[in-house]
Amino acid sequence: MPKPFRSLLPLLALAAGLCGCGTEKLSAGMGDYVPQWAGGLPADAPPRAGTPQYDAYMKERERKRLMPAADREKEEQAQKGATGVTSGNAVR
Repeated sequence: MPKPFRSLLPLLALAAGLCGCGTEKLSAGMGDYVPQWAGGLPADAPPRAGTPQYDAYMKERERKRLMPAADREKEEQAQKGATGVTSGNAVR
């Protein structure tokens, strides 16, 4: 093997090894942009921690946790009726 190729081989191995170091933080942020059909986050996934949406989500979750179960069920039924969500018994 010629000498220039022998010195190039360790440099390529080092570059390939260092490429894996930057992907951890990149993949954490890019996961939000991958479509659901390609393995991204589902539509009902909670917001990421540290965002204003997460704080609002946690406050709403705590409010529902402290609410009596009967009131919680009534509220869920009202929300389902408002959004038009039906059970799986729809006629096709």
